[in-house]
Amino acid sequence: MSDLSPRREPALNLPGVVVALLAVMAAIHLVRTQLLTDAQDLDLLARFAFVPGRYDGSAEAASLPGGALAGLWTPFTYALLHGDWGHFLMNGIWLAAFGSALARRFGAARFLVFSALAAAAGAGVFYLAHPAAWVPVIGASGAISGQMAATARFVFQAGGPLAARRGDRRVFETPALPLGRLFADRQVVVFLVLWIASNLLFGLGVVTLAGEESPIAWEAHLGGFAFGLVAFSLFDPVRPPAAAVPAADRD
Repeated sequence: MSDLSPRREPALNLPGVVVALLAVMAAIHLVRTQLLTDAQDLDLLARFAFVPGRYDGSAEAASLPGGALAGLWTPFTYALLHGDWGHFLMNGIWLAAFGSALARRFGAARFLVFSALAAAAGAGVFYLAHPAAWVPVIGASGAISGQMAATARFVFQAGGPLAARRGDRRVFETPALPLGRLFADRQVVVFLVLWIASNLLFGLGVVTLAGEESPIAWEAHLGGFAFGLVAFSLFDPVRPPAAAVPAADRD
């Protein structure tokens, strides 16, 4: 006898790659806060946080832990570090929300590469804004901003995740909105305006997060977001249906 009872979806249904990222970031922060001394934690930050001053070619930059090679990995590894548990929780919520939609569409490998490059783009824009800064930049916000921008290309589409019933995998196969038509879609424009405005308010200090002592690296957010908008099509495995060819032009 077949079971005709309706299947219940789990309350928390995240892709494995998103769960893995959350677990890695939580484990890193747990080690930092529970197992490392203050001196060891500072050494870890010097090795894996993004520090723009590292690239100025000075003797001070060369003396940083990790040496010149750290300049290759820190534009990526800084995204795995967080200032405190509140910082991690906030980024974790956004990663679960936007990263999940993108991971289901891209698959794990493309999602990880895309997110890493979005983080690097965020670091690059922060460097352009503050090339001489010696303050370490940490947090996954640049990568998550790229994920937010990428999801804006398809979640508002008819049949997309915001319009279809929950749990239907076909919604992640909805063709994306072409970049050239992005700003003609009212929902996308409202989303973009609100996102950019909120980041500018953070950058100007008009809005702050409760308990957040360090300044928000909003330039990194903008860099990741711009990357997500522009580079989405290079990673998207879903292609729009081929345009119908007029009968007179057919072979």
